[in-house]
Amino acid sequence: MPTNSKSILVIGGAGYIGSHMVAHLYQAGFTSVVIDNLVTGHRDAVLDAELIVGDIADIALLDDVFASHDFLAVMHFASFIQVGESVKDPAKYYNNNVAGTLNLLNTMLRWKVNQFIFSSTAAVYGEPLYTPIDEKHPTAPINPYGHSKRMIEQILEDYAHAYGLQFISLRYFNAAGADPAGRLAERHEPETHLIPLVLQAAQDKNRSITVFGRDYPTSDGTCVRDYIHVTDLCEAHLLALRALEKGGKSAIYNLGTGQGYSVQQVIDVARQVTQCNITVLEGNRRPGDPAILVANPRRAMQAFNWQPKYPDLHTIISHAWL
Repeated sequence: MPTNSKSILVIGGAGYIGSHMVAHLYQAGFTSVVIDNLVTGHRDAVLDAELIVGDIADIALLDDVFASHDFLAVMHFASFIQVGESVKDPAKYYNNNVAGTLNLLNTMLRWKVNQFIFSSTAAVYGEPLYTPIDEKHPTAPINPYGHSKRMIEQILEDYAHAYGLQFISLRYFNAAGADPAGRLAERHEPETHLIPLVLQAAQDKNRSITVFGRDYPTSDGTCVRDYIHVTDLCEAHLLALRALEKGGKSAIYNLGTGQGYSVQQVIDVARQVTQCNITVLEGNRRPGDPAILVANPRRAMQAFNWQPKYPDLHTIISHAWL
């Protein structure tokens, strides 16, 4: 199926979003090469692509890969993403998310590959001053994970100005769901995302899901989040790539649906989809959990002519349950 003579280098392409991206690129006619250290990724998740097991900390490896391939662009998904862990072990996050990404960017410059798509996060905004959150919202990260992503965005802006790097940074809200064909799934160890945790509780009667606080200023008292289907996320990346190919300007965009769902709504819909009992435990609020985090994705929709295909929570959970 690939028709483009140049490859896309996908860093972290054995992970949840990266593996879905590789499959999406293949369907769109692109050849992909994956670099993944398999610390959190899975070898069997890499479909229709060459897998190189290695780390972006290894500059010699990066040079070898760039020397042996002709890359059109680089997509970067290889970040550590656990907020709590980033607070306990910030060095891990700054070494990988910042220093490792700098190695990658500098290698790109040496090999004259200047198109870069970066996996960023809504965590760069910190505590929301208003919702839905647009790109004009101040950035004030409250943990090392968010800081590491914002640092790279600032580096990208400087590299674009100084070296002509073309980049698009995509700030995800809550990636969810799975390949509609059932070939790929969401697999994290340990799992920290709400929807797979709820589905694990549906699958195993010995497991439960904890609701952390029911006294938030929302319709049912539980936190509200914007869940975006991973396939819609990948389509936005593909459209961002097309924009860079056409000489589009470097920019930063939110990726979400603009629709929020509460923790309780997720549990209720999961019960409908799975037809299983889900044991729910009650917990206290967690520090740093905002009541509502919902994106204003209008800028990306307008720039890329992008529209989420699977914005409905029932569909997102159904695909995750496959």
